[in-house]
Order: sequence, then C-alpha cells, then structure tokens
Amino acid sequence: MRNRFHALCPYFAMFPEGFAEKWIDELTDPGDLVADPFCGRGTTPFQALLMGRNALAGDINPVAYCLTAAKTQGPALSTVCRRISELENAYEARRWRPRTRSLPEFFDRAYDPRTLSQLLYLRDVLRWSTRRSDAMIAALALGALHGESEKSPSYLSAQMPRTISTKPAYSVRFWDRHGHVPPRRDVFELLRRRARFRYASPLPALRGHVELTDFRNLHRLKAVRRREARCIITSPPYLDVTSFEEDQWLRLWFLGGPPHPTRNRVSRDDRHELASAYWRMVADFWRTAGHLVASGGHVVVRMAGKGLSANAVVDGLTGCSVVASRDVSLVDWETSTIPRRQTDAFRPGSVGVRFEVDAVFKVV
Repeated sequence: MRNRFHALCPYFAMFPEGFAEKWIDELTDPGDLVADPFCGRGTTPFQALLMGRNALAGDINPVAYCLTAAKTQGPALSTVCRRISELENAYEARRWRPRTRSLPEFFDRAYDPRTLSQLLYLRDVLRWSTRRSDAMIAALALGALHGESEKSPSYLSAQMPRTISTKPAYSVRFWDRHGHVPPRRDVFELLRRRARFRYASPLPALRGHVELTDFRNLHRLKAVRRREARCIITSPPYLDVTSFEEDQWLRLWFLGGPPHPTRNRVSRDDRHELASAYWRMVADFWRTAGHLVASGGHVVVRMAGKGLSANAVVDGLTGCSVVASRDVSLVDWETSTIPRRQTDAFRPGSVGVRFEVDAVFKVV
C-alpha cells in the first residue's frame, strides 16, 4: 500500500516514488546515505528513509523545504493534533477578520472570509522552519490551500488546479465566467481531518537532514560530510518549462512571501530560458555532486527541456560532468514519454515537454 505521506501536497513537475524506489534498491544498501539537492516535495529522501537509508535533502524553494521537512522529520499525530487545538484556541476572529481587507481582490474571491482570516492567522504564527509540528501543519495547509473544491471537501479555495496556483487575474476571470464562489471551510477542522488521513500510514523510523539552501551550498554546510552519499537521485529544473515562483506563488505567500507571483526573487535558477545559462547551472550541480558522492557511488538524474532532444540531454549531462573534479562515467540512460502531462488539465493544447531522460552515472 502506498504511504499516504507521499501525496501530502500535490506538486507540479514531480517524479513518482517508484522512480526513487527503483534506484535506491538497485544502488544502495540499508544505512547508506541518499542525497537530493533539488528535493521538491521530498520524494527521494522520504522513500530512502522508508527503505532504511539515511537521507540528505536541500532546496531553495521554501515550499519544497517545508514539505520535505514535514515528511522526513514528522512528529507524532498526537503532537500535531495537540498543536492544532492550541492554535485554534488562541485564534481571535475579531482580530484577524479586518486584516483580510488589506489583501488584493484575488484573496477575497478565492476564500470565504472566515477561511481567509484563519489562513492569515496561521501564516503569521506558524514557525514552520524551526518547529517540527508547525512544519507538518504548514505542509497540511499547503496541500489544502487550493484545488478542485467543487469535487472534494479537502480544499480551501474556490475552484483551482491542485498542483499549481493560477495567476490572480486569470483566476478571477475564470471564476466570473463559470460562476465559482469560495467554499465555506473551517481550516482547523480540515487540518485535523487531513492529519488523521495522512497518519493512517506510518512515518519512517529514521529522520532525514533537510536544508533550505541553494544546491551549490549544500556540500559546504557544517552538518554535511564530504563524499558520504552513496547515491544522488534527483531531478533539476527543466530548461524553459516551469517556474516554481510563479506556479507556487500562493503557497509561497502562505509561507511568508508577497501576495502575488514573483520571478527570480527566490532563485536565479527558477527558470532558465537560454540553454547556455541552463548548462552552466547543470555544471554547478556536478560540482556539488563531486563533493557529495562517495567513491563508487552513483548519480541518477531525470531531466528534460523544451527544445532538447534526448541525445542533447545526455550529451549535456555527460559534458558538464567533467567539472565534478572526479572521474564520472555514463552507465546507462533511457527515455520515457509523458502520456498525460499535468499542464493538460489547465493549459490544454500547450506545447511543452513530451518525454524525460533518466541517466545513471558512476563516480570514481
């Protein structure tokens, strides 16, 4: 049975846990360290912990960090429920309702007034970067922040995709055209319900190490030992495909960001449109990998890009690996088609990536 924490929060441009599970099983043994410098929603480190491996993860995206920390350092269900009750008891509606009027129109159209005031309160008081219970509660809220609310009571917003936050102006036009209104939801009750659902699956016995950092800095951290990872399993940003700052702007707002989409505010690698800049970023990844991976270890990369052929992806990865300051050899690679892209749900007919490349390298 699939562990329910894998789907803690719908996430755009993610690989399935089966991908991580396959390579963890083939390339590592229990007790080995598995690393992911672009951890996203934490699939690789969480699966590694489930399989008795140690896990090191990093991401510059606060949403990715929060989700990964919740999965790999999660507290007991009783602790989470107790913290939700504590937060609920301290919430004063009369204090937070007036603050909803300071937000842009999008928020008034996306959320019921009570729901929005509760979200504003949680946004202000949750210490998700330092407190394990708050990281789990924030992750549960991120997973419920937007979605197909007319089909499921598990989402807080008016009708939206569950994987990305559509832009404010587009969302308002869509709601006007289709007559959508925000649902009446109590955030605290929904959080309890979602927590009980997720905790029907066990959390790993081991805990992972997660850092909110640029991947270039991961190997420089004092808590990270050099050349200790038996394997890196990761998926760097794809060339000119998606921007997490734009696509996850509403979740970033909940974690303390501005109430509108941004670009290149959180990361200069969020979306490279020029191939030359993109491959420089990939070269920087190999420099980090060279510091992290043990001799005889492996690097597994899933990658794609708009306008890139499979051979171009493999040649680019192989060519950039020379900067790792290690002997790196390509072991194998294969392509897989994307039969049902996530973007088809809200951008039908769009032209984008139709296949991905999985490449395996050995490091000496």
